[in-house]
Amino acid sequence: MRPLIAIPARFSATTSALRFAAEVNARALVEAVWRAGGEPVSIHPADAEVASRLSRFDGVLLPGGGDLAPHRYGAPDTHDSVYDVDDLQDTFDLEVARQALHLGLPLLAICRGLQVVNVALGGTLEQDMGGPEREHRHVVHPVALEAGSVAAEAAGAEKVEASCFHHQRVDRLGDGLRATARAADGTVEALELPGAHGWFTAVQWHPEDTAHADPAQQGFFDVLVRAARTGS
Repeated sequence: MRPLIAIPARFSATTSALRFAAEVNARALVEAVWRAGGEPVSIHPADAEVASRLSRFDGVLLPGGGDLAPHRYGAPDTHDSVYDVDDLQDTFDLEVARQALHLGLPLLAICRGLQVVNVALGGTLEQDMGGPEREHRHVVHPVALEAGSVAAEAAGAEKVEASCFHHQRVDRLGDGLRATARAADGTVEALELPGAHGWFTAVQWHPEDTAHADPAQQGFFDVLVRAARTGS
């Protein structure tokens, strides 16, 4: 039996094949979980019964998406570059992060997912990295992973080529979180939570972009599914 991996759906205003607004997940992300031996399951964002809904799953994947509302981490105003904010999506994702960690469910957080975990644990974000010349959109760059970190063990390497698409980054780390990778400009690229009940890591890049061809990137999904299968 394939372990069930819960992936919060993302709201999409238009999806031509379905004619109307939709709830979606990236095909590359779903396929990476499938290749790893997991059963990817998109779950509807709703702000009720999150813990009981998650309890039927074996693991959780928090995917990328739009920006978190700045008020979620105490920012007094909103930068002009902030986009695709959805209050229900924020509420749901933050609770999924908290409950997955509380329940000890294996958890992989990607891009927005990393930022969600950081904010869920009391951290803050830098709303904009400084415009097009400094942001990490459509960028592939080398990232060094801390030896012995959860991320390095998942990748099976201490250096990876990371496919990035983000204009925000971690500012203050959430409670108990530790940065285990940074880009050359200081951007936090990976987080872990020492003492977490279950397997957990978060990466700021998108491993699903190149996982089909790069075993180091596929390794994140492989280890998530392996942990979901063994319950560790």
